[in-house]
Amino acid sequence: MDKKPGKRDKTKGIRKYLNTQAYSVFALVLALCPLPFVFCQAAHGADKWPGVDESVVEKISREHGRESCDPLINTDQGDLLLFVFLLAGAAGGFAAGYYWRVLIEGKGKRN
Repeated sequence: MDKKPGKRDKTKGIRKYLNTQAYSVFALVLALCPLPFVFCQAAHGADKWPGVDESVVEKISREHGRESCDPLINTDQGDLLLFVFLLAGAAGGFAAGYYWRVLIEGKGKRN
């Protein structure tokens, strides 16, 4: 028995540390891979490729005599869309928190 007590615990700690470092490096490389494409001018082809709404839907609506109009609630102004998503997330979070036990354990309320 030439192994000292506690040596196994140290190697587990070192392995865990190295695994964590390897995953961190992998995540960093994965996150930085698309970075050159973000700064490339050819990647931004908004002028070349119009969306389906512009190329198909608007064309067909013009053929049938219906022009596009402004929406009833314009979410493109300011942070209105962000606020709507905030409210929906708060409502969903409240519902998930309220029914947490039912969601996780699959049990209903007991009588």
